[in-house]
Amino acid sequence: MRTPAKQSTARRSGPSLARNAPVLLLTCLLAGPATLFASTVNEDAAFGDAARGEEIYQQCAGCHSLSYNRTGPKHCGIMGRRAGGVNDYVYSDAMRRSDLVWTRETLDRFLANPGAVVPGTTMGYAGIASDQNRRDLIAFLESAGESPEHCGLTED
Repeated sequence: MRTPAKQSTARRSGPSLARNAPVLLLTCLLAGPATLFASTVNEDAAFGDAARGEEIYQQCAGCHSLSYNRTGPKHCGIMGRRAGGVNDYVYSDAMRRSDLVWTRETLDRFLANPGAVVPGTTMGYAGIASDQNRRDLIAFLESAGESPEHCGLTED
């Protein structure tokens, strides 16, 4: 008994694809940057709520400030800064040797469980259990981190 031949489900490139290639290329070139920008904006908006993060930051204010060192180091300019990198603050040996650079990801891990990420840190805080609260706090640190209003910077 003969079985019927399988039909291919693969798309074939033919004259219509070749004929439309310039239009497809132009569409991709024009839509690409706009799509990339839109997805970045959406990712930032979806990441965390900076206004809520400012409220959460009040829990940190017993030891930290945005603009000056307290028991803990100042947080202005934290994003992209090497952990242990505030020049006028004395860090634990563990933090200085950690080789961390503060990004969304490293801050999220550290804020969830500081002692697990940097064993020997002197930050005596158990961490923030809520993923959303950490994202909101990080969004605030990102937005406030370079702000003259929040960081006590003067504009020349």
